[in-house]
Amino acid sequence: MKVNNLPYSRQRIIKKDIDAVSNALQKDFITTGSSVVSFENKLSFFCNSKYALTTNSATSALHLACLALRVKNNDIVWCSANTFVATSNSALFCGAKIDFIDINLEDYNICLKALKNKLQITVKKKRPKVLIVTHIAGYPCSNLEEIYKLSKIYRFKIIEDASHAFGAKHKSNFVGSCKYSSVTVFSFHPIKTITTGEGGACLTNDKKLYLFMRSLRSHGILQNVKRNNFNKFYYEQHYLGFNYRMSDINASLGLSQIDRLNDILKKREFIANFYRKKLNMLEIFLTKKNKYIKSSNHLFIIRLLNKKLIKNHKNIINDLLKKKILVNIHYYPVYLQPFYKKMGFRSRHCPNSETYYHSSFSIPIYEQLKKRELNFVVKNLKEIVNKYSK
Repeated sequence: MKVNNLPYSRQRIIKKDIDAVSNALQKDFITTGSSVVSFENKLSFFCNSKYALTTNSATSALHLACLALRVKNNDIVWCSANTFVATSNSALFCGAKIDFIDINLEDYNICLKALKNKLQITVKKKRPKVLIVTHIAGYPCSNLEEIYKLSKIYRFKIIEDASHAFGAKHKSNFVGSCKYSSVTVFSFHPIKTITTGEGGACLTNDKKLYLFMRSLRSHGILQNVKRNNFNKFYYEQHYLGFNYRMSDINASLGLSQIDRLNDILKKREFIANFYRKKLNMLEIFLTKKNKYIKSSNHLFIIRLLNKKLIKNHKNIINDLLKKKILVNIHYYPVYLQPFYKKMGFRSRHCPNSETYYHSSFSIPIYEQLKKRELNFVVKNLKEIVNKYSK
């Protein structure tokens, strides 16, 4: 069967989205206006949080979250070793020192045992001020409640990096409800569950955090400051802030996309279940379904199990690429990036993360995939895996 390139993910833009953006372009205000406010209201309503604040990227949102939790020079922040570099970079932007927690090999999120051990053996002054928990591949960290309990014992705050997980649920709570965190961050990059082109959001239930992040998002300015003898256009800068605002153009796309969120999630779940059914006889590990967890299925990760397959990890990926199945790896352990190695990090810092990296890859999962394309992925994956397992 002849197919076009099948990337691991891809945005879907329909006519309704295009019309929404076109209408936004004809309004008087195309920067931060009524569409941004409407999108923020929809986000907080959907996730059941008190406040939502949109930004121009999830990276900006992570930075604001760290600043709102008063991360500053020489403070300590911990995060998962298996995440995109923006997660840890956001702490470095604040002058903090970063360290990494290993993952478990069941859902590739922070390993509760590794976190407990690290907290216990670390002296008080070197424990984290903030822990950033990544919900990798859209699969919420199943130990979030236990991590929250640890945060009360060891006195650290939690940021959820839910860049992959918009629409996901942990027990009865949508990710973003902030039941077990101070701030949750979403990404609306083109390949995420819904897109605003570029964009992100911070959700919180803390009004002070929300107001501080809102000010920092726009140059540290406080709006509607009442002063005698000044008109309604008066404003004051109280902090050194940034231009992290989302435009109405981006928000209008988000508003259009969020209206069909349930359909998007259903299609991704269908594809994930299709893969689980068709690939269950291979010598690979697939994240198991959990009755307490509902994934957004942002990624579908394959992990090779036997030594022969792991030895041929790169060959398997190259063979799939030759078939135009554009798999990817999520992620190379952050601490092994050249920038972080200069800080002194070395191999084996988080052994599970390295085992995962050398044995895993993400296969295509996105709305537009047709049944024949799914069958094409399955057929070729089976043939290639079986070839190297002999």
